[in-house]
Amino acid sequence: MLPLKEDDTYAVLSDQGQVLEGEQGFYRHDTRYLARYAWNLPGFRLLVSQTPRPDRLVQHWSLIVGPDQLVGVRRELQLVRGGFSERLELENTSLKTQVVEVALEATADFADLFEAKGWHKLSRTIQGFEYTAEDGLRVATYLTSRPPATEQPIAAGGKLFKWNLELAPKQQVVLTLEGRFESPFEPQTPPLPSYQDWQQRFPLRMESGRSQRVLEQAITDLRALLFSLPEGLFPAAGIPWYVCPFGRDSLLTAYMMQPWASEVTQGVLTYLAKYQGTEVNAFRDETPGKIIHEMRLGELSRTGKVPFARYYGTVDATPLFVILLHRYWKDTADLAFVRRLQPHWEAALTWMIHYADPDQDGFLEYAPNTDRGHVVQSWKDSFDSQSHRDGSLAQGAIAVCEVQGYAYMAYLAAAEFYRVLGQMDQAEEWEARAQALKARFHQQFWLPELQTYAAGLDGAKKPLAILTSNPGHLLWSGIVPEEIAPQLVKTLFSPALYSGWGVRTLGTGEVRYNPLSYHNGSVWPHDNALFIGGLVRYGFFEEALRAAENLFRLAMTQHDWRLPELVGGYEKHEGEPPVPYPASCRPQAWDAATVVYLLRLIQEIERKHPVGGVLELRKVRV
Repeated sequence: MLPLKEDDTYAVLSDQGQVLEGEQGFYRHDTRYLARYAWNLPGFRLLVSQTPRPDRLVQHWSLIVGPDQLVGVRRELQLVRGGFSERLELENTSLKTQVVEVALEATADFADLFEAKGWHKLSRTIQGFEYTAEDGLRVATYLTSRPPATEQPIAAGGKLFKWNLELAPKQQVVLTLEGRFESPFEPQTPPLPSYQDWQQRFPLRMESGRSQRVLEQAITDLRALLFSLPEGLFPAAGIPWYVCPFGRDSLLTAYMMQPWASEVTQGVLTYLAKYQGTEVNAFRDETPGKIIHEMRLGELSRTGKVPFARYYGTVDATPLFVILLHRYWKDTADLAFVRRLQPHWEAALTWMIHYADPDQDGFLEYAPNTDRGHVVQSWKDSFDSQSHRDGSLAQGAIAVCEVQGYAYMAYLAAAEFYRVLGQMDQAEEWEARAQALKARFHQQFWLPELQTYAAGLDGAKKPLAILTSNPGHLLWSGIVPEEIAPQLVKTLFSPALYSGWGVRTLGTGEVRYNPLSYHNGSVWPHDNALFIGGLVRYGFFEEALRAAENLFRLAMTQHDWRLPELVGGYEKHEGEPPVPYPASCRPQAWDAATVVYLLRLIQEIERKHPVGGVLELRKVRV
């Protein structure tokens, strides 16, 4: 699979840069605008294919007879918002006239993304390259070429475009094609910053050439993931299937990009505030004050066949909303923005202590209200991620441990907001609430026999007594008592949890451990980044640097210099790369953001505790 993206438009291509089958296609706003897009160059073979940037594909096709090339074709595919442009430069490199037939098959099916992925099916009537959906909204694909092609109809309402080109010796001919995807959701927004402008917002340098390459790739990917909304810039969660507003992913990505991308943080917070829950709606899992999990624009979502037009099935986005606003304020001193969003962060706090805590035991929990959304609503959202020691799955309303840490952070943030706003009674109330949660949490979640915190409490308040990576987030949040932190850090670095690349999502001795599962033994870089943030918070600087180095070295093993979404939880062996997880997103937002976040943490270590000769990657200049 070869993904490309620019703003709200993306392509999922075959390894040869074509759209041939399955989920491949050109997409916009969760709709597939081209389901087949296949160039035919008889006798030519592909010699080079590369993506210099995530929005651009460059290839060289060659017609070779005997030892020599007769005709070469340079292909450049450039994605733009709302479409793409193609440029084929054909050159006759021989001494004889050559006749070349170029053909392109194109078909549009306007499938919803969930259909293209094989999860749902709609029957629809398409008129060539136009379609009017069940709700009356119209979409269309337009293809224009120079020189003009001859056209003939093919199956499924598609077209075959043909060009017969005669090239004299050494002659060059240029063929161009423009694609435009007409959407009912055309954004009235300014263009995204250029890649060059974006790079300049991150004035970071690393002395190691390989570390610098990892950094540059991460910053490039963060630009590629952006799309423009009326509320501001917003990072997609991942390419290709998550180019839409997400709650948890966008909040953590923006947090990790602070302070270098504050305008992204503003866009994320403004957008999520706009669509904050206002009513009780079981189908969407919406309640007042709750922050969305996901918003989709495809036909299935718009017509209510799936709940994702505005879906709120997440327990952690709401406290993370408050946490991100606090991080932004600490970095920018922009109190006016805090005042502007006050109704929203106050509504979020109200949701946390009422709707998220129906039994009023002081812990945030989730219990899905619809069978069409997510069963598990924390970041480890696989159906089998919440289990007991015997492998049985947790039942009932579940209070996952890391979300209690997020709540603690959010309550302290609220106390600070009220204090700076001069509302001292409220400041004291939220400070007291935070400290009460901290004490109650340790009492009910700490597992002395395992020297860690329970992954959660099930509906019967029974602890999930297993070794997981979740307590790393607790260190990040600050909810762990100082005297407990050394024991917890030792557990997280134990052989059962630490693979050498990072902390496993589930310990090797657990019943459900599987090194190539999504959340039951794999290693997630963003998960480890928060753990490293916790190490820095509690003064474990050497351990933080070692864990950060392992993540950089993980990226260096990858052909594209990216941190993958996740890797297998197998033990690290010297000189060998990690075992990849086959369906991992590349690029993925919070993994790209992990790289710049690690640099912020390393800088913080340098300020707090200068250490010499530990790592090449700690030498950062800003």
